[in-house]
Amino acid sequence: MRVALVSALALGTVITGLGSASAQPEAASAVRPAAWGPCAADVLAEIPAAERTKVSCAVQAVPVDHSRPRGDSTGVVMMKRPAGDPSKKIGSLFINPGGPGGAGLIYSAYGSSFFTPEILEKFDLIGFDPRGVGRSAPLRCFRTQEEAEAVNEGWYALPITKDEIASSIRQSKVYTDYCKINAGPLLNHMSTEAVARDLDVMREAVGDRQLTYVGFSYGTLLGATYANIFPHRSRALVLDGNVDPQLRLTNGAQYDRERARGFEIALDAMLKRCDSVGVARCAFAGDARKKFDDIRESLRKGPTTLPDGTQVTLTGLVGRTASNLYSPTTFKALTAWLQSIHAAQNPSAAALTVQSVVDVPVLNNLGGKADIRVLPETPYTSDDSYYAVNCTDKPFSRSNRNWAQTADRWERESPTFGRYQAASDLLTCPTWPARNPDRWIGPWNRHTKNPIVVVGNYYDPATQYLFSERMAKQLGNARLISVDAFGHCILGDSAGADAAVTRYLVDLTAPANGQVFQPNAQPF
Repeated sequence: MRVALVSALALGTVITGLGSASAQPEAASAVRPAAWGPCAADVLAEIPAAERTKVSCAVQAVPVDHSRPRGDSTGVVMMKRPAGDPSKKIGSLFINPGGPGGAGLIYSAYGSSFFTPEILEKFDLIGFDPRGVGRSAPLRCFRTQEEAEAVNEGWYALPITKDEIASSIRQSKVYTDYCKINAGPLLNHMSTEAVARDLDVMREAVGDRQLTYVGFSYGTLLGATYANIFPHRSRALVLDGNVDPQLRLTNGAQYDRERARGFEIALDAMLKRCDSVGVARCAFAGDARKKFDDIRESLRKGPTTLPDGTQVTLTGLVGRTASNLYSPTTFKALTAWLQSIHAAQNPSAAALTVQSVVDVPVLNNLGGKADIRVLPETPYTSDDSYYAVNCTDKPFSRSNRNWAQTADRWERESPTFGRYQAASDLLTCPTWPARNPDRWIGPWNRHTKNPIVVVGNYYDPATQYLFSERMAKQLGNARLISVDAFGHCILGDSAGADAAVTRYLVDLTAPANGQVFQPNAQPF
């Protein structure tokens, strides 16, 4: 497959962006059927052994620039898990896990984690790495791992002091300069619109007249974009953990500011739940909100050392808390860890010692490889699709001049996550080298024959519930179902929501608008 992929991705000259492709007519094209074959050994190694004999893979050629369908092409890698009962097969179900920059190729082999047995029986599940991601011509800003690590040096996830801020602004500019030099022909063509048009090519390549799709997180924007470019080709779309499309595509700074609020809402709800269940089930119970705020403010002055010698920093606290809010199953471990910090900062308090590993998101999408010792000139094997997509889709000021004031304002509004959020796209996208890239900015209200099903958790940190409400209102034909749950996205973890989604995907029976379901398990 790698040989085929290299052949498919032999790109020529860089094609410059032509402004918004959204105003251009749909290009007529004769799409060749997907050529399914064995998946590469390293791909198979990432999926359960029981699935390895079922799946097959293909590389689908798509235009680099969809406004020039006869121009250079790139390849999108797909994996198919066939329907369990071919005699009952309805069609294909495409899956996108989000990100942006999420590699979704192997998700088809993990369908049982999200879907009921009936869906697995009646649909081919199709996972794919979107353009520029994973195995699909990854967009890379560096040639070597050493280059990437040099750029990350002095680029802080939570810059507070004047020196940290100045260093982070400087290094983020160095990063985007590397992208300008090394990213290649995809640089101006990484928008969600481009991926939606790729998705339509893939739909045709697998032989489906209309698209059946489930998108998680950022994947909800992909689904909404597809539905509005190709409303008549949309059969059934489920969007779980929603973005606010209109805000994201018109005001990147305000969108990220509201994302920080979403994390604060989820944290506050988690701490209140901790107090409500008591110390027997949540070690941090007992005025948990005040204790957390005290921990945060103490760490702002300097790190805390736990009894096992581990040093906890403010960046570590914020990074781990943000990460754990995605998954309610981690809440007990998170709150036990918080209690150990509280005890270390307050020796008179009853201490609860816990071992912990602080996972702080690494800049530039390094895939967790930044702590591995490498030999000189080690090939860079990650990709930089996260910023490539976000900085293409989301409009920001072209200057970092006022970053510090903006970060201060966000931090006052969202004390735990405001500055952390500001240190991502708001810091990096102003100097992103793509100019006037193709991107879809609306409309969002095109009518689809069948309602689009929008699913939102009340306490989703990354895509707050308000975003799901806005998504449902912005779409031309949608039903909103809600789950009284924590965590980011819910399919596979709420029997009621799963049953409603199954009936919709199989029978096209959309759930009644406004239904509220419960998760299979509550935290603590």
